[in-house]
Amino acid sequence: MRFAPGRLIVHRNVRRGRIGWVRPMRVVSDDERGLLLWLARDTAVAGEVTEAGVGMRGVPFAEWVVSTYRLATGRWMGPPLLKFLPTGAAHSVWWFQDAQGCFAHWYVNLEEPGVRWDDGDLAGVDIVDQDLDVVVRPDRSWQWKDEDEFTERLAFPDHYWVSDEAAVRAEGKRAIRIAEAGEFPFDGVWCDFVPPREWTVPPELPPGWDRPPVR
Repeated sequence: MRFAPGRLIVHRNVRRGRIGWVRPMRVVSDDERGLLLWLARDTAVAGEVTEAGVGMRGVPFAEWVVSTYRLATGRWMGPPLLKFLPTGAAHSVWWFQDAQGCFAHWYVNLEEPGVRWDDGDLAGVDIVDQDLDVVVRPDRSWQWKDEDEFTERLAFPDHYWVSDEAAVRAEGKRAIRIAEAGEFPFDGVWCDFVPPREWTVPPELPPGWDRPPVR
């Protein structure tokens, strides 16, 4: 299925059948190359927390896996983001902006390929975030990110949603080779993207945002 440009969909991370986070995003384009999405600052979002209201990064993973959870709503306080989900790839590429709204760097988010769904009034794409990431600077130099978290969680195979460490690292290295070569999408495309003025910021999560995951 393809999503029409301008449509509001929900981009969701799924952890062993549970929703980890939800981000309403506008479709910029959707073609044979992949799905390009826009996340505006102050968008209504949701994320999984413990009953005490602590996010996954706020506690040791050993404590997280024995906790009870709920989805807490809030706002996207980070910079506006472009996210590109290449067709068939086990990663997405994000464009980060600085405080002046200029391109700052790329971010390779390693993840299982997204699975789309469309309920008519609302559609979305569900991914499984594999936690290990790569930051790619404008000069195409790079560094791994969140290796400590990735290693910590791999020690809990009965609870962690990543089963093949080698495959995740191999996908990261594949993306790094593309970035170092300056090939699409690390060729400067979309670095100066500005969303249409008529794209309003979603003030609340759309009905159906918490429908059962398709993964």
